[in-house]
Amino acid sequence: MDRHNILSLLGLSLRGGRLAVGEEPVEAVARARDARVLLLAADAAEGTRRRCEHFAQAGDCLWLQIPFTKAELGRALGRTAVAIAAVTDVGLAAALLHRLAELDPEQYAGAAERMDVKARRAAERRAEQAAHEKNLRRGKRRRKAPPDQTARPPAETPPERAPKGDRPRGAKPNRSRPPRDARPKPKAKARPYAHSRPVKKGKGSFRKKKEG
Repeated sequence: MDRHNILSLLGLSLRGGRLAVGEEPVEAVARARDARVLLLAADAAEGTRRRCEHFAQAGDCLWLQIPFTKAELGRALGRTAVAIAAVTDVGLAAALLHRLAELDPEQYAGAAERMDVKARRAAERRAEQAAHEKNLRRGKRRRKAPPDQTARPPAETPPERAPKGDRPRGAKPNRSRPPRDARPKPKAKARPYAHSRPVKKGKGSFRKKKEG
């Protein structure tokens, strides 16, 4: 695999908005869990290497040291020098790692296989999401089970009425009302002062007359 093809793929990723360049942009996409693989230049400083490893742990993604210097990455990406970059698209990350694996199978073959697994899972999630949105547009929903007809109690049949022409003239229709004697009698109102003595009217108290 030609090294120029790998650098060309990085340039296409940058123009497509799928590549973050520099420590601050890489840290931002890594902490947002949008980074798929972090790329470190071959001649990057030790402090940059430690920060790259820390960003990969924070974003739960891969990081690799690629066989390109900071100056080579800078020329491919339109910068003076680039020490660290991050690919945010899983398909581009898988294609890049496959090209690196062709260049150096011993160092990049395992990373390429891991990225293939992630790309396959991402494709399955996209297919499931697309199918779900399609069902929502069509208005498909889960069908409800029909109600159990055997569990319902039998409906009560109303009493049959005699035809209107068969009743004698002036007779009232049967309203299924109980007779007057069978109706419950209303309770008598309570009389709290029924057994009390009447109060005498007048002022003062009644005194007995003295006997003369």
